[in-house]
Parts: sequence; structure tokens; C-alpha cells
Amino acid sequence: MPARRPTVSIASATRASARSPQDLALLLAPIAADLQAVDQIVRERLYSEVALIGTIADYIVGAGGKRLRPAVLLMVARALGYRGSAHTALAAVIEFIHTATLLHDDVVDESDLRRGRPTSNAAFGNASSVLVGDFLYSRSFQMMVDVDNIRVMRILADATNRIAEGEVLQLMNIHDPTVDEARYLRVVECKTATLFEAAARIGAVLCAAEPPLEQACARYGAALGTAFQIIDDVLDYDGDPHEIGKRVGDDLREGKATLPVIHALRQANPGQRAQVEQAIRDGRGDFAEIAHIVHFHGSIDYARRRAQLESSAATEAARALPASVFRDRLLDLVSFAMRRDR
Repeated sequence: MPARRPTVSIASATRASARSPQDLALLLAPIAADLQAVDQIVRERLYSEVALIGTIADYIVGAGGKRLRPAVLLMVARALGYRGSAHTALAAVIEFIHTATLLHDDVVDESDLRRGRPTSNAAFGNASSVLVGDFLYSRSFQMMVDVDNIRVMRILADATNRIAEGEVLQLMNIHDPTVDEARYLRVVECKTATLFEAAARIGAVLCAAEPPLEQACARYGAALGTAFQIIDDVLDYDGDPHEIGKRVGDDLREGKATLPVIHALRQANPGQRAQVEQAIRDGRGDFAEIAHIVHFHGSIDYARRRAQLESSAATEAARALPASVFRDRLLDLVSFAMRRDR
């Protein structure tokens, strides 16, 4: 049965095609004040008497970012009627954890470009980036303890542990052309979907939601995160490098077999398969030709259809929330994840 496309309210229909950061800002307008509070908390809690920590943390936070994970927490909490203040502190925790993973990812991947400018490890060195990532992890745990909610602490502790497992799984998959779709999705589940899921679940926990509703929120976050990552991997072969902030084919240069490549390998003839497998093994090759192979075999469309299944699951889960502008925007976030170009 073909996947159903997510639907949105008439009021939000014009925003369903949101693609640019400006469009996303409009989409997140109902929580604009909350996001400003999160940014203020982030900047306050980045402070350290060790100057280099502040320099590097400011560098990566100042690079921008969509703030989608904190936004999911804030939007779920507001959709369920939250009226306290802990949601902004915990949204900042989510952003710190995410930022720490970016610092560590770029070192492990030996990346030199993110969001259109040099990565922190390229600018400041690997050792400094790893240690500042550690600082952000430890600061996030200080902040979650301040909230004094044992259930929230358990969710975040479990999430950070699972993310670390995902990092190791991905490392084991690097330069391995035998990686299949199941192994790929396991990494996506741990590395990306986990933090989206934790953000949505915490929004529900703060409102003391009943278990079925909490589970629906968690399903929404996990499915949204999976769709988001698959589209991110699609853009590596189907995006404008000026828009996505990195060179097309960078994942393959790092030895990563993502979903478009995995599908292309299944469809390729022996000569094409050998070419792609060699590129995965050594991170070199004719990347323009490999991109052609990926497109020729319909692998971009296949990956987008796989992401559509996740977006449909996220939409169905979100409909468990009571009707409100916040629920509408959670649905809009699904469309944004699918239609974005960066």
C-alpha cells in the first residue's frame, strides 16, 4: 500500500512547503518567545572561565542551525497545555547534546565544512573540539539535574548513551560496502531519531501525559528524526552544495554507505557496483559518475519514498494530540523535513 502523504490544516497550508530558514522561522512563530528564551539560556550556560571553551562553543552555536530538536520539545509541551518554565531549560539541554554530537562527529568524520563554513575542528583542532564537546555534555547534565525530574533525567541519560552507541555503530560501518539497509537504519535510529524522540517524549512528560499519549509523542519524534536524516542523506547526492553547506558526495568521501548508495548497489550492474564499492572502501573515485549511478537507478526516489513512510507515521502519531495551532505546526514540521533543500 503506498504511503499516505501527511496532511496539514488549511491555515498552515501555505507553510507546508517551507524550505528556507526564513520559512522555518514563520513555521515556528507560535513558540518564538520560547525559542528566544532557549537562546538566552544557551548563551548564559556556555559561559566558562576557560576562554577557549567559550570561543569554540560560540563558534559552533553562532553558525546557526534549525533548532528543530528543541522546537519539537517546546511545541509538544505547548500542544499539551504546559504553563511552566522547565521546558525552555530542557530544550537548551537538547540543543547542547546535539551540538556536542556535531563537534564529535566532525572530528570522527574528519569533516572540514559544516553549514557552509569551516568546522570547529578545522578551525581550532581536533583535541579542542572533542574536549569542548565533552564540556557541553557535562554542562547539559548539570542543567537537567537543576530541573530535578528523575524521569526526564532517565530519558536524557538513556538517549545520550544510545547516541554514543550509534556513533560506534557508524564507525564500524565506515568504508564497508556490505552495509545493508537494516544496518543503515539502525545507525539513523540511534544517532538522529533518538534525540528527536527524547525531545518529544520530554514535552509530554512535563505535562504528565497519559502513557498512550506520551508514546504517541515519542513515535512522532522518532519518525520525524528518521525522515529528517534520510532526506539529509538524499541531499548529499541531490542538493546544491551552496544550499546544504557541504560538497555533494561528502558522505561517500567519508566512506559512508547511506540509503541512496545502498539502494543503487542493489540495482547496479557488476561494473557500476565495483566502482561504488571501491569508492566506499577508499573514499576516492569519480563522484560525479557515482551520483549519476545513484540517479540512474532511481535511488533518490527510493530513499524519498522511504522517508515518506516515516513522515506518514509521524503525522499519524501527531494526530493523537489535541487540536491546536501547536499540533498544526508539528504536522508542518513533517512537511518541512520532507521538502527542505538544506
